[in-house]
Amino acid sequence: MMRPLIPFFLGLVAAYHVRAQVAAADIRTLFAAHPELYADGFDFPVGPPDGKKYYNAQGFGKNSHLGDDWNGTGGGNTDLGAPVHTCANGMVVFAQDIGGGWGNVVRIVHVVSENPLVVTESLYAHLNDIRVTEGAPVKRGDRIGTAGGIYPAHLYFEIRTEYGMPVGGGYAADTVGYADPTAYIRAHRPKR
Repeated sequence: MMRPLIPFFLGLVAAYHVRAQVAAADIRTLFAAHPELYADGFDFPVGPPDGKKYYNAQGFGKNSHLGDDWNGTGGGNTDLGAPVHTCANGMVVFAQDIGGGWGNVVRIVHVVSENPLVVTESLYAHLNDIRVTEGAPVKRGDRIGTAGGIYPAHLYFEIRTEYGMPVGGGYAADTVGYADPTAYIRAHRPKR
């Protein structure tokens, strides 16, 4: 994993927390200075690159679910402590235990396109542990934590087309700002 690029990243993370959404100019500045952080495709966050040995137990839209619940094919807690990876290059903007029904949460901003600027955010929740820090640059496939949390082990995973939104509740009839994670990844696979 790349070393954190301090202080620029931390300044951007602070702005993210304060304003709830980093200005597009800040995102452009960060990623223009570090083109290696542009998303060059998306992989699945468990069993990368293709989600092998995992299944989507509750997909996007089912019961107004805003993400995917990824479970190991062994069922139960067989994936407890299994590695969780970032789905694409980007920057960690949030990495904290927020308690409640979420537990450990990591949020990563990804620039998909520079012109026009297209920014997405991935959210990983119910993590057993967090292995990245806010402000850290990440590359697709970097280990960011492990599966687990407060429920039988699984990864709750969202792709957001609007970055900086509140964490929310994981369920809502209104899906504005959210994308079907599985469909999004399949549509944005890396060129191999």
